[in-house]
Amino acid sequence: MDQAVRNQISERFGERALFDYPMAKITTFRVGGPADCLLHVSGADDLRAAITLARANGLPLSLLGAGSNLLVRDGGIRGMTISFSKGFREHGIRREEGQGGILWAETGVKINTLLAFAQQEGWSGLEFLAGTPGTMGGAVAMNAGIRDREIKDLLTELTFMTSDGALHRSPGEDLEFSYRNVDLPKDAIICAMELSVTRDEPAAIKERMTDILTRRKSTQPLSIPNAGSIFKNPPGEYAAQLIEKAGLKGTRAGGARISDLHANFIVNDEGARASDILALIEKAKRSVASEAGITLETEVRVLGVDATGETGP
Repeated sequence: MDQAVRNQISERFGERALFDYPMAKITTFRVGGPADCLLHVSGADDLRAAITLARANGLPLSLLGAGSNLLVRDGGIRGMTISFSKGFREHGIRREEGQGGILWAETGVKINTLLAFAQQEGWSGLEFLAGTPGTMGGAVAMNAGIRDREIKDLLTELTFMTSDGALHRSPGEDLEFSYRNVDLPKDAIICAMELSVTRDEPAAIKERMTDILTRRKSTQPLSIPNAGSIFKNPPGEYAAQLIEKAGLKGTRAGGARISDLHANFIVNDEGARASDILALIEKAKRSVASEAGITLETEVRVLGVDATGETGP
């Protein structure tokens, strides 16, 4: 990114624009090279201005929530990386309808923040997300959930911005959801959502959340830097079981390791680089394809370029 473009961005966003920012500081994997420009947006006007600047200068645009479910390559991210971690964080109850209600949240609200609010206010429905890292925007984009419950089951309305800067509102029933995906217009950016919830006792909600979180802690390496599940579960299969059957639990590459606790997690426990994690991802893909004849598809997003400047596979 040349200096003239940096000056334009600085003039509009001031200290909210951070240049050559090391992504290892803000990703849950604790790896990743520098972003040309990490831009904290505070609302729709900021987001629209960022999109306009990026388009005018031909800059690639990347989105960042809480830095989870993300692997940034060692060479960093070119162009503009928009962060919602310091903006788009409003949330509350839109309306009550007897024993039901509509909870709303902006895209940058952390999942655990919204769950804590709902529990304290006596609104049930989101408990299945307990222990899930990230933001609500990411939860919707990935249709986060468990075997019998996904975010699509609660979503009543979604607000998103298209690449022309226009805001759109879509009823949840009009959106096409699939496993770990929602079908939105190309380059659409989620801004806010409304979710259907029901009344319940705060103590009962807390108990359910605690049970789910306890199960996650006992089966997932939550205390070591990671990015959540690496691969999607193939139809009728579990990625973790396929990787374990291939004999890869505990396999290392540099400072990264396939978790001994849950084989669909890769952890950074010895100063790993993104290239170490990518090596394990590719090894798991090859081994499962060879052993089971199944092609694993990554769930974690991979952004940026490697240390040589190539984007890689």
